[in-house]
Amino acid sequence: MPAVPVPMNRMPRRYFRLKHLRQLRGSEQVAAVCYRIRKSGIEFLLVRTSGGRWIFPKGSAEPGLTHAQAAALEAHEEAGVHGRIEETPFTRYTRPRRGSKAGAVETVVNVHLCEVLWLDAAPEQGRDPTWFPLEKAKRRLQQDRPPKFGSILAGVIDHAVERIQRMHARVPDGRMALRTSGKPTY
Repeated sequence: MPAVPVPMNRMPRRYFRLKHLRQLRGSEQVAAVCYRIRKSGIEFLLVRTSGGRWIFPKGSAEPGLTHAQAAALEAHEEAGVHGRIEETPFTRYTRPRRGSKAGAVETVVNVHLCEVLWLDAAPEQGRDPTWFPLEKAKRRLQQDRPPKFGSILAGVIDHAVERIQRMHARVPDGRMALRTSGKPTY
């Protein structure tokens, strides 16, 4: 049976309060997990927040840009990154809004992996982009945060390592290229 169009005056109406619409603004963000591979293992590039905590370069999803493009832009602005970013997010997480009350909208962060090819001076000042080995990056992300949220951020690093290992699992002659302990496996 074909669908019968419903006249506009009979469609259910849903109204949003202005306060609710303002809460939805900025409820989606993007982040770039920037990495490089060294002989000692995978290193991650973190930046400081205005409060001094370490985090991935991240910001709001930008109108007119894909999430990957917006994440690449954040990585460049906050850390001076030039690199290859994956179009599809490898994970996402939610974080509560600062000072939010029960029932408030959480922010969804779509996370993209970015292999850093080179760094320039970051256009944003005070971000202090710094490379950290795997375990130290996880500790820095957990520092000065509620344990639950710190664990979520450390889990993002774990997911990134899994993805990086799948991408770099074998060199052309079939040997393993790296593992989590940091040393190449041949």
